[in-house]
Amino acid sequence: MSFLHFRTAQELVSARKSGELSARELVEYFLERIDRHNPTLNALVTITPETAWAEARKMDEGERDPGMLWGLPFADKDLTARAGVPTGSGSRLTQGAPLPSVSDPMAVALDEAGGISLGKSAVCEFGLSSYTESEVLEPTRNPYDLSVGAGGSSGGAAAATAGGLLPFAPGSDGGGSVRIPAWTCGLVGFKPSRGLIPSGTGFDSLGGLVVPGPLARNVSDAALLLDAMRGSNPSFRATGVSAPPVSFQESLRAPLRRLTIGVTTNHPWGDDVDIDLAPEALSALEKVVALAEQAGHRVATLDWKPRPGYFNAFSTLWRASAATLDVPPGSESLLEELTRYLVQAGRALSARDLALALRELSQFETHTIECFSPFDVILTPGLATPPPPVDSYDKFDPERNFTQQIGVTPYSSFVNVSGLPAVALPVMASPRGLPVGVQLVGRAGGDVTVLGLAHEFESQLAWALKPAIFAD
Repeated sequence: MSFLHFRTAQELVSARKSGELSARELVEYFLERIDRHNPTLNALVTITPETAWAEARKMDEGERDPGMLWGLPFADKDLTARAGVPTGSGSRLTQGAPLPSVSDPMAVALDEAGGISLGKSAVCEFGLSSYTESEVLEPTRNPYDLSVGAGGSSGGAAAATAGGLLPFAPGSDGGGSVRIPAWTCGLVGFKPSRGLIPSGTGFDSLGGLVVPGPLARNVSDAALLLDAMRGSNPSFRATGVSAPPVSFQESLRAPLRRLTIGVTTNHPWGDDVDIDLAPEALSALEKVVALAEQAGHRVATLDWKPRPGYFNAFSTLWRASAATLDVPPGSESLLEELTRYLVQAGRALSARDLALALRELSQFETHTIECFSPFDVILTPGLATPPPPVDSYDKFDPERNFTQQIGVTPYSSFVNVSGLPAVALPVMASPRGLPVGVQLVGRAGGDVTVLGLAHEFESQLAWALKPAIFAD
């Protein structure tokens, strides 16, 4: 039973179906991995072995349906409530809060699909930034280089998956929070179309930005977790994506037609932020363009000129979303400097400020989708720069902190604003041995197509770079 973490999630499901592995054996194996490596990575903030063993026993004894996940372990992102387990949200503000008595819909969906939660994955404070460092835990570290961060806000989920502490992990993405740690940690990260996942459609978040998404080591495993995250009744919202497939796993087996792919290095931040695109980011982009042409896809440069005003509109929405946090009077001092700034600045916004920002972003969405409409998929760089070292971001100047984050991640948030599906795909290693990836953006509701193209590229790239900690 050694080296189970070398197997894909799909392979582990097959081993469970055949009777080669029990649910308890899987749980015990990954808990041992966590015990050995989590003190180094700081990927999980809460570990629940007793509950996990109990759930595995129920499954092995036939008291619990194995579902499609067959007892595969995962960890809830520490923004997701699970009954009886602390929801820390990466903040001092939540320390000592009463345990939730009801689980969030995402936790319920994964339980019903046969997953077994081993605990909670680390996040930045309330998921508000693109790196996973907070004042209540040690920084989450990149398995490829422990001096480098894991990205955020789903950094704990990414570090745990890349380091072999979990087969895969759910995350959530409101401005890149699944894709950024995926690029950083050499994983596949998928941000679904707005409306696809009933337990987190995006329609219930300000501006429709936040949706759940999977982090995995390959596209097939991401599709498996995506199917599980959709739950047992994936079409209960009239506003959901029309005619989604019965199974994203099955959709990957269908032949992929020849596609029209637009390529751009443009971004929506204009002259408000200096973006220096690293040579390795361009190299990864060029490598995927060559693969697309070799496969017979039609590739063309997309001359995308995003609407001006994005910087102010998005930053207004970012501040306004922080203003919705439940911060009791007199407890602001418990917040980190960045969060406190965002909360205070958000509360100072007028209704007119928010309405104008939402209108601008709605117009940005329309304009972007129209510009992208001649293409099936848009190809952009992933991160603009190498993943920053731990403790790189300014903790005392929030506005500088914001521009620092944008400088690393200029290609992620516009996808959330536009409600489009997007895959973060690892492509190559940098000279330092860190993963470098690209982004594939689909049409609205084009989740099957963009996942299928990522699957095709993945088979040609044969990305196999694993961090040293993975082999330990």
